[in-house]
Amino acid sequence: MDLLAQAQIKGVQSEFVDALGKLRVTAPEALKSILDALPEKRVYRFVSGPVVVRALGHPRTELAATGTPPLKWNLTASGKSIAQGETREPVIAWPAGLPLGYHRLTLTDAEGVTEDVPMIVAPERAFGGDFDRGWLLAVQLYSVRSERNWGIGDFTDLADLVRLAKQLGADGVGLNPLHVLFDDHPADCSPYSPNSRLFLNPLYIDVEAIPEFSADLVPDAAATAVRLRQGDRVPYADMAALKWLGLRAAYNSFVTSASASRRKAFDAFRAARAPLLSRFACFEVLRHRFNRPWWEWPSEWQQPDEAKCAELHKGPDRREVEFVEFVQWTADSQLHAAKELASQLGMRVGLYLDVAVGVQSNGFDAWNEQTAISRHLAVGAPPDVLNTIGQDWGLAGFNAGGLEAQSFVPFADMLAASMRHAGAIRLDHVLGLKRLYLVPRGFKPDNGAYVQMPFEALLAAVVRESAAHKCIVIGEDLGTVPEGFRETMQDFGIWSYLVMMFERDDAGHFRNVDHYRPNALVTLNTHDLCTYAGWRSFSDLKMKRSLGLDPGENDQARWDALGRLDEILRQNGIGNNDLYSVLAFLSRTPSRLLAVSMEDLLGVIDQPNIPGTIDEHPNWRQRLPVTLDKIAAKLDLTALRAATRERSLTGGS
Repeated sequence: MDLLAQAQIKGVQSEFVDALGKLRVTAPEALKSILDALPEKRVYRFVSGPVVVRALGHPRTELAATGTPPLKWNLTASGKSIAQGETREPVIAWPAGLPLGYHRLTLTDAEGVTEDVPMIVAPERAFGGDFDRGWLLAVQLYSVRSERNWGIGDFTDLADLVRLAKQLGADGVGLNPLHVLFDDHPADCSPYSPNSRLFLNPLYIDVEAIPEFSADLVPDAAATAVRLRQGDRVPYADMAALKWLGLRAAYNSFVTSASASRRKAFDAFRAARAPLLSRFACFEVLRHRFNRPWWEWPSEWQQPDEAKCAELHKGPDRREVEFVEFVQWTADSQLHAAKELASQLGMRVGLYLDVAVGVQSNGFDAWNEQTAISRHLAVGAPPDVLNTIGQDWGLAGFNAGGLEAQSFVPFADMLAASMRHAGAIRLDHVLGLKRLYLVPRGFKPDNGAYVQMPFEALLAAVVRESAAHKCIVIGEDLGTVPEGFRETMQDFGIWSYLVMMFERDDAGHFRNVDHYRPNALVTLNTHDLCTYAGWRSFSDLKMKRSLGLDPGENDQARWDALGRLDEILRQNGIGNNDLYSVLAFLSRTPSRLLAVSMEDLLGVIDQPNIPGTIDEHPNWRQRLPVTLDKIAAKLDLTALRAATRERSLTGGS
């Protein structure tokens, strides 16, 4: 079979027109690398693809006119038949009451031709929340200063942030991704480049809050923590060294002196998160043992194996394996406590968590799901005006064939882990549910190709998990998206992500409040954009130029934008142009959630992250200018409450 025929079967689009209007044709050698890295993809005879049933009304699935009637069908879940029937028409009318979830559908025609198809039964729409409009306090958790943490914002600080947000009238706290990174490379701190999206970053644990920890276990901890809290940047290496010392001391104390109730709770957590937690713990122990990428490990460990993991659990490394599980239990428990606090305070969202678009190829998820995730392909973006050679984000993502073979369970597991303690999540680069731009390893990013994803099935999985966890889902749908994409997303109940800085017409005028969609989260900017203070002061333009980056606009364009901001504010009867005036404008939009960044509220000039830089800018390292207990005193509370009055818990709605 030639390359183009293979590409068609696997949904690889080898030709496309980029944002510059240029026809891009993937080189044959790059196309072959992409095809070789993707698993086989079934070509279905009786249906067009994975079957999605939205459990409302009288769902039906159209069939291809290729089988010989009657066509018998049998639906199984966990290996057991849950429904069956037959049809002589090119359609299956599904019976009422099908259980929600991820199933396998077997279709057999009169000639005995049989095929097995993944099927998802989901609610009609994702969970939509039970409120009209609200707002969230958005914070980079690592950046939080307090008088007690060990040099990085932690889950106890998060509980205090929840209390602060309640005091300000917010419905919750929005956070950077909390995914686990690599503990032996603490300086590689981008929360968007995770080891795994299934587990939490232990550096956010408050070690002193662990019941088995006591100060005498790490005698120098208090003095070291004082030193680590100094300065404007998180000292990741030194902070991580102290925190892991404290976590090990707490675990050793747990082993020798934990109460029966604590041991029972630990065992319950391990059982609830099995088998993924056990595999993750084994992976981490092996990663430290072999100290190289998993594909270079001894052959018996290059694939996850339940029997081998069981041996590791019982062997000389059993305490190391259990330590990893203990740390994840601790992180999960502390994050859960913050979620419960938000619920007790009556916050209508609670925690709003971010989900990265992919994972590191040498991390746990890529090892654990080698069919559904290819380590040889990196998610990125084709050339555009700002990135003329394209982008390679260095992250591995899911693929269609592997997910279909496993009934989309790996994707559902990732969603469930993200929603576990969240009232809302944001899916980074949600366009990836429809198509991913993939760059083969060893090739430049302008030699990638678009690969189609099973869009409707992935949306159904999102809806299924959203409803199960009562979690709002916001899709980061910035930039150019295919025609009808947002409409389909909205039909499934997935919210849009609207950034005021981007919401301008072709002439550069800011769009008015009635332009904003109701089922959306609206915000002034993002972590990848300049803060409001930085924008008004031109600081971002100066910074990018000093780094040799094209800022995308000149000084005159910025002056014009400032004038157009004044213009839209005046149109809405807002005479000033300070941050609170902008928030008042955004509060009037019909969009149901508004996110307000802590950096903006505190007048921070430098943005958390500058895309296209690694060490040139202190990405993901900058601290807030004041400690948590002093933040409220730094804000104009009267102005903030007035600006958010229409959507605030304390201000009335």
